[in-house]
Amino acid sequence: MKLARVLLADDHPLTLEGMRFFLEPHFESITTVSDGRTLVEEARRQKPDLIILDITMPGLNGIDAARQIRKFMPDARLLFVTMHVDPAYLEAALDAGAIGYVLKSAAREELLQAARQVLKGQIYVTPSLSGENLEYFRDPQRAAASLRLSSRERETLQLIAEGRAAKEIAHQMTISIKTVAFHRANLKRKLGLRTTAELTRHAMEKGLV
Repeated sequence: MKLARVLLADDHPLTLEGMRFFLEPHFESITTVSDGRTLVEEARRQKPDLIILDITMPGLNGIDAARQIRKFMPDARLLFVTMHVDPAYLEAALDAGAIGYVLKSAAREELLQAARQVLKGQIYVTPSLSGENLEYFRDPQRAAASLRLSSRERETLQLIAEGRAAKEIAHQMTISIKTVAFHRANLKRKLGLRTTAELTRHAMEKGLV
């Protein structure tokens, strides 16, 4: 059987190298990246068989990176490996097109099995998260309420929280400074927040930075 090509994304060098070392004997190739934007670029260039990604990454979080990838790779096999145990993130990952979700605390025991199942098109969720309610998580349309912002709003929020100036945000997102201000105002209104510091705190609490 032909071995699969894997694209692996995580912003922690030790975690990234550890997963690469662990998976390498079982696959044709492992390419690693450390941020969401590079992940999207490499996915577009390589069209890998399997994409393993974290949720919290600089520049562009994994949820929104997954959404972008699915636009040009609708059949992409996406497996999240993350520290987020909140079911809202699991729902958001499935809504973004993932069929695998493994907690980092269980990665050593579960990652290889999860990767093999996802490559077959079979869903895999860390058992401690799914329990007897796996059927509930099979519905990818149930987006997480805590991530009710649009993808562009979440992207803006992440960049604001990373301390980027409006001009830099506009350049990264290929939008005008006026549109950045529009997104910022919408974020404050939807989240009931008033200051940039409050937006940053919210983003940190939700694991976007």
